Amino acid sequence: MLSSPLQALISTSHHTPYPNPAAHCQTTNVPQSMLSLTIGGRNSSPVPPTISQECHLWNTPLPALSSEKRPRPAPYCKNLIPLPSPLRPHCPANQRSRLWCPPVPRNQCSAQMSDKDLKHIQDVMAHAWELDTHATYASGLLNFMVFCNQKNVPEENRALASQLLIMSFVSTLAAAYSGSAISNYIYGVRAWHLLHSVPWKINKPELEALLKVAEKLTPSSSRRKKWRPYMIDFMLATWNNMDLSAPLGASVFACLATCFFATGRIGEFTIQRLDGFNPEFHISRTQLSYDQNREGQQVTVLHLPCTKVSPQGEDVCWAKQDGPMDPNTALAHHLKVNNPPQDGHLFTYHHKNGYRPLMKSKFLAELVRATCAAGLEPLQGHGIRVGSTLEYLLRGVPFDVMKVKGCWSSDAFTLYLRKHAQILTPYKDCSPLYC
Repeated sequence: MLSSPLQALISTSHHTPYPNPAAHCQTTNVPQSMLSLTIGGRNSSPVPPTISQECHLWNTPLPALSSEKRPRPAPYCKNLIPLPSPLRPHCPANQRSRLWCPPVPRNQCSAQMSDKDLKHIQDVMAHAWELDTHATYASGLLNFMVFCNQKNVPEENRALASQLLIMSFVSTLAAAYSGSAISNYIYGVRAWHLLHSVPWKINKPELEALLKVAEKLTPSSSRRKKWRPYMIDFMLATWNNMDLSAPLGASVFACLATCFFATGRIGEFTIQRLDGFNPEFHISRTQLSYDQNREGQQVTVLHLPCTKVSPQGEDVCWAKQDGPMDPNTALAHHLKVNNPPQDGHLFTYHHKNGYRPLMKSKFLAELVRATCAAGLEPLQGHGIRVGSTLEYLLRGVPFDVMKVKGCWSSDAFTLYLRKHAQILTPYKDCSPLYC
């Protein structure tokens, strides 16, 4: 039986019991005499559903692409205003790929499909990209349309885009934008084609060669500086300048400590908008649980309902630490001070006469305030994940274990490496610790 002060403050999540097979069979109109075939005996075979039952499952409502209410579209930048067109309504960036239409509608190619069928195809296809990816690709689509306007490219020549048009677009942006930005712009135009069933007939080797050149021509002003990592000493300095007796301070520090030792992403520990909390996408108190290994070492487990790389969700975990940065102590203090609702956001805090979920902007603003009060230069939020990776590697955690802990689907985390000599020493020693 696991027990700790933190566990005493948290109710473990409840799992929905498995449905009764007999009840399920009754709801699908299977005769009672057939129940022995469907739920009894090792050699039993399930009764196949009828065609009418299968059809009833078709066109199941899709999950919302966004967890938040539809925002107002932001104004265009002064140098990126497309010409007015009914094909391109002014809309939020993350909806631009769907709502900006090519001049040849899909139904001209599929006369037997109804408008409802065609819209459903597009709605399903839109889920091929995450909402943040839609927003990123929207910049590329906007730049492409403005470029076509300036070159007087007819609407019908923008989709299906020719090889020459795409190569000219890349060449125009080269040396003015970073190579990664130009690549994302092209991916955005490509996604727009795919989303509206317009063929993407671009010579891949030729395009890749041009994008490689664009990367080489990236101006120094557009090269992203390496994220400076949050380190323990840095976070202790911010801790000394936070009012942990205040609801906001307790929430922010608990979020910082748990996110750091879980090697989490700030965007998955906070929300973007005050009215944007959705338990299907965001963490709540009920998603905390505990586990231990065979030696009895405890870990706190937090289930993330939806992540950047896994829409089905993932588990992150952390263990007790020595000193003021202990995430268990920080989280227990937050739960004691704020006592967020079981079904509310995990880092909800008291605000006036109610509760307020912790927004990413509020979290970062409070960190900046505490950092400046400590006389230090503020760091970017992604530096928390970078610093966590570095901290664990310096402790001797193997690279493959770190990849699993940080829920990376690739070796991209190696880009975060700092202090290479210290990290690699155990692997280069004449008697290495790790094989």
